[in-house]
Amino acid sequence: MAPNDSVETNGGTRGTAVGRRKAARYIVPVAVAGVAAATIGLVPALASTGDPDLPKITAQQLIEKIAASDAQQFSGTVKISTDLGIPSLGGLAGSFAQGGGSGKGDSGADPQKKMTELTSGTHTLRVAADGPDKQRVSILDSAAEYSLIRNGDQVWAYDSGSNEAYHATEDGSGKKAGHPAPESVPTTPKALAEQVLKAAGPTTSVTVDGTARVAGRDAYKLVVKPRQSGSTIGSFTVAVDAKNGVPLKFTLLASSGGKAVVDAGFTKVDFGKPAASSFTFTPPKGTKVTEADDAKAQRKTDGDKGPGMFPGAEGLGAGGLGAGAEGGKDTKVIGEGWNAIAEIRTPGGIGLPSKASGDVPAEAQQFLDALGDKVSGKFGSGTVFKTRLVNALMTDDGKVYVGAVTPDALVKAANDAA
Repeated sequence: MAPNDSVETNGGTRGTAVGRRKAARYIVPVAVAGVAAATIGLVPALASTGDPDLPKITAQQLIEKIAASDAQQFSGTVKISTDLGIPSLGGLAGSFAQGGGSGKGDSGADPQKKMTELTSGTHTLRVAADGPDKQRVSILDSAAEYSLIRNGDQVWAYDSGSNEAYHATEDGSGKKAGHPAPESVPTTPKALAEQVLKAAGPTTSVTVDGTARVAGRDAYKLVVKPRQSGSTIGSFTVAVDAKNGVPLKFTLLASSGGKAVVDAGFTKVDFGKPAASSFTFTPPKGTKVTEADDAKAQRKTDGDKGPGMFPGAEGLGAGGLGAGAEGGKDTKVIGEGWNAIAEIRTPGGIGLPSKASGDVPAEAQQFLDALGDKVSGKFGSGTVFKTRLVNALMTDDGKVYVGAVTPDALVKAANDAA
């Protein structure tokens, strides 16, 4: 099928906030990891076996089909491959997300730590959902399985490798104690595809570019591209189920070329009702169980940042990349659209910790050194942290410039602001 109509949609913006003094020292690598984790989530499907002949559809009609999709029951297997051009994070990014280090309140089943492992390498997930109150995401590897389960107001995470569990209970307002439930984890196709579409606006091209056969189902290919030059993002391609409008496959390409930054999709999918047993969990005998409230209280006692969004990463997910961010009192946005750069002032003008300061664990310093390049200009000096998708400049006087733009664009923004 030849490409057809293009369409522009209204964009949205999200705010960026800065955490506490201690957490702020790690704002750049954590923000980068946060963006990666959020982007991965546009779940989808691999396995393509020919292009079906489907009725023509416009981009606007396909977007409306996604928005109107009411498929709330499904189960299947998802394969995610990520190449951000950064070292394997493992549990390190999760350690940053908690404000650095580990404490008595830490758990081997902590969702914040485990889910950041998806920001590098190739992973297989088993997913299931039965309406808004029952979801399950399991990360499979050769030696163990990690599962995050929501059943009503109960949220469990279990790591079979360490035999540890993490438990949270939803309060009366619908807010979970501790970490988010599976439906807010970046592995849900529809929610994350919608985030990309929210980033679309006058600076974005959205087209239908043919069809595909994905996980045994007919699909249309929706392609989202920046109209502006200078962005690190080349394009997003979302394969949308022709029958029910559910995104089945997601591919993110960098403007610099090369293999996909993120290639994720269902290898198998079933839109029938999953077995009720998928959403039940009882800790096996001998499991170490950490209660979210207890972990939060312990972190407060230890003086660490409690679980939650990465400091400096809010608003930098898939939906925030193209649309910029709403600035708080310590944040402002330079430019617009896909070239928007968030300027963040850290509390007290704190720059990066140095080796000499003794504030940085050896593992963290290795991570910083692998990502960062020293730069200087009218603004002074600082360090640029690079990935294939998001780049960030942290100046020595405690300002952060971050966006899906080239390092040169960040240096220019810093010089212009000096």
